[in-house]
Amino acid sequence: MYESLNDVSTYVENNIGTFHQKRIASLDGLSLKKVLKRKNPYLFKAKYVLTAEEIIRGLVDAHISSNEETIFGDWLEGLAIFINGKVYGGWKSGIDGIDLEFDNDGQRFMVNIKSGPNWGNASQIKKMKSDFRTAAKTLRTSNSGLQVVAINGCCYGKSTNPDKGDYYKYCGQKFWEFISGNAELYTEIIEPLGHKAKEKNDEFQQSYAQRINMFTKTFTCEYCKDNGTIDWKKLVEFNSSAS
Repeated sequence: MYESLNDVSTYVENNIGTFHQKRIASLDGLSLKKVLKRKNPYLFKAKYVLTAEEIIRGLVDAHISSNEETIFGDWLEGLAIFINGKVYGGWKSGIDGIDLEFDNDGQRFMVNIKSGPNWGNASQIKKMKSDFRTAAKTLRTSNSGLQVVAINGCCYGKSTNPDKGDYYKYCGQKFWEFISGNAELYTEIIEPLGHKAKEKNDEFQQSYAQRINMFTKTFTCEYCKDNGTIDWKKLVEFNSSAS
């Protein structure tokens, strides 16, 4: 069972900067045309949005929300593999669709790690099941007697019915306990994650403000009329015109 947070704290201090760097890099690499192409212009009109800045904030905030979930999910995956390696000698899998492998109680666990419980639609879940079946065949090629157990692990949230038939789904507390043997780890790791958070977020907010100002300026020039109102026809044409 994993009881000491010293290793976790050290890991976070050494690696949390990567998460913040990727946040800023994603924002700095964003283009106005890219986000305008993604968003439904009719929705802004229907919500009676009147200012360029409100549109820009909506676009950028939507990008940030989606992107940060992915970036931090990848980061938490690394933390989970690190902790499991300390406890059970687990390793990052080289098999497609599998993130973590480890042995315990005579079984080989192959784990697909997601950020939260509501991560995929029916086709994505179907692919995960297929990946589990393929991985199990691959593992049994070298050891026909190997007992393989498939796990979908989610870093936060709950799953009221872990047994999904083809695999088990462990979320939140159950996931962190599963990989570490410590039922309290899910709350204990929250404190180390705040390492230098304010300092890093101040840097992010500066980049965010610059992006909002720059995009607002460009949007005003390209998609606002001389009297300052939004040129909805021009905006919709940019977003949806076939030509």
